[in-house]
Amino acid sequence: MILQKRMSSSSSSSCTLLIGLLCVVLLGGSLSHGQLSPTFYDSTCPNASNIVRGIIAEALKTDARIGGSLIRLHFHDCFVNGCDGSLLLNNSATIQSEKEAPPNNNSARGFGVVDNIKTALETACPATVSCADILAIAAEESVSLAGGPSWNVSLGRRDSTTANRTAAGLFLPGPREALPSLKAKFLAVGLNSTDLVALSGAHTFGRAQCSSFIDRLYNFSGSGNPDPTLNTTYLSTLQGICPQNGNTTVVTNLDLTTPDVFDNKYFSNLQVQEGLLQSDQELFSTTGDETVAIVNNFTANQTAFFASFVVSMIKMGNISPLTGTAGEIRLNCGKVNNSTGSDGLLYSSM
Repeated sequence: MILQKRMSSSSSSSCTLLIGLLCVVLLGGSLSHGQLSPTFYDSTCPNASNIVRGIIAEALKTDARIGGSLIRLHFHDCFVNGCDGSLLLNNSATIQSEKEAPPNNNSARGFGVVDNIKTALETACPATVSCADILAIAAEESVSLAGGPSWNVSLGRRDSTTANRTAAGLFLPGPREALPSLKAKFLAVGLNSTDLVALSGAHTFGRAQCSSFIDRLYNFSGSGNPDPTLNTTYLSTLQGICPQNGNTTVVTNLDLTTPDVFDNKYFSNLQVQEGLLQSDQELFSTTGDETVAIVNNFTANQTAFFASFVVSMIKMGNISPLTGTAGEIRLNCGKVNNSTGSDGLLYSSM
């Protein structure tokens, strides 16, 4: 299913909901799509998407969760200073890597696959395809390979020469956040409630560590009791996977129904209180909020979910890109060009 690209412009005026610092640090520029185009590499690297798809397909043979991991990298990149590949930069004398911010540290993964994609693209089309665009293409291909929609990815982003660990720590939406906070963080980057629900639907595949939801199982919000919005049968299952005082790096499926398929089962899970993360269940269990109706619609109509998801992914991919002569095309995604230090490969943080 290929859904045609729909461009959406956004206004930074939404930042008035949050303090001005958030707007300056998080956005780092306008929310327009600049010079992005689905045909950007048609003459300079026409096989770019096929190369990315092939490497992800190969990775899936030994790592069923890699698709969810790769789309998360694109998400976490775009929410911090825009879609500029800054998440991929390693520590250096001048850079504090975003990979070590709390939302990413020992959690963000898939960097080895990004390395493999970059190496293949440098062989086919040297110094042409940016690391930021690799993340955008990889997100689309991951969804498509899992049975979800395909779309025309807008391309032409360039790579940043800086990172912002502070912004990553403050402004990335987290698994324990209540709905008002989630909405505010999305609105600050020009994304509305429909975008929030649609993009959360990416949790229809992938895994999460016990550390991201264990408080829901035993001591929700300091109450000494489990989260009352958690299905009791599902609660028992999760307590078996994540025992109290156990290994919090153990992972479980974000979608217990069809864990490796991109479909709308994530939303029907929410209706029976089987959302894994608090930030998931909040979308349905916040009585009276507009997100409840959106969840119900996506549960009943997978086509509507896919269409909204594509629109929201394109909007997110348009957050503050570097285009034209801004930034650079990194030769190694982990380091700025002409910098000293490591080889720039990302695998050590995989």
